[in-house]
Parts: sequence; structure tokens; C-alpha cells
Amino acid sequence: MVRVGRGRSLVLAGAALLAVMLLPAPARADLRMCNQTASKVGIALGYRDPQGWVTEGWWDVAPKVCETLLKGSLAARFYYVYAVDYTRGGEWSGRSLMCTKDREFTIRGVEDCLARGLDRNGFYEVDTGEQKSWTIQLNDPNQPVAPTP
Repeated sequence: MVRVGRGRSLVLAGAALLAVMLLPAPARADLRMCNQTASKVGIALGYRDPQGWVTEGWWDVAPKVCETLLKGSLAARFYYVYAVDYTRGGEWSGRSLMCTKDREFTIRGVEDCLARGLDRNGFYEVDTGEQKSWTIQLNDPNQPVAPTP
């Protein structure tokens, strides 16, 4: 029987703890938005879940900051974004019409927005290619958009 001294036991325990701390952290799987502009922007997001279409907003994102819009592995391939430039005016929009409100919201369905007392805005499509995590880069209109997984 080999007896290990108390000091050596502490060293071994410390080494084991250090080894665990140095293991790579598990990858985070989220949908994130990075605001690469010089403006504060408001973000609305649309996507399809098992119950149908959902739109949510608003995330206020400061200039040069990234925000997590949805936590966890992505459940859809396509997401839809509508963004408003609070600082200089203007918007980032597209052809996919979805419902919004002028204050915080979660809305089910994309039909009859106006009849339901909601606003209707055009969202642009983001194809995540079935990745589990995705970061959307929001650039000034004169800068190229480069989506990154």
C-alpha cells in the first residue's frame, strides 16, 4: 500500500481542478445579432415554431454591440429580421410581411395584421443553413453584409 502525504494529495487535487478548468467550454448555440453600425437599432425577429409563425420585438442594440436574440440551438433554418435605426432614421427590411407593434411584443400568426390592430412590416430573410448557432451582422446600408455561423 502506497501512502500519499497530505501535501501531495492537495497538489494532485489542485492539478485535477486546473485540468477541468482548462477544458474547452461547450459551444453556445444561440441566434445573435451584432450591430456593426454607429447607430442604436431596434430589432424585430420572425420565425416558425411548431405552433406556427411568431414575431417578437424589440431588442434595443447599441452601436458595435452583439445581443442574443434566441438562446439555445436553432429550431428553424430561416429567420426573418426587421430593424429600425433609432439614431439616423431608416430601416432594414425585406419582402416577407409580418406583424409588429411599436412596443415590446410577441405575436402569433402573420395574417390580418392591420385588422388585429397591429402594424405590418417587411422582414428580410436570414438562411442559417441549418446551423445550430448563427450570428447576424447588421451593417450600414453601404457596407456588405457577411452572415457568419
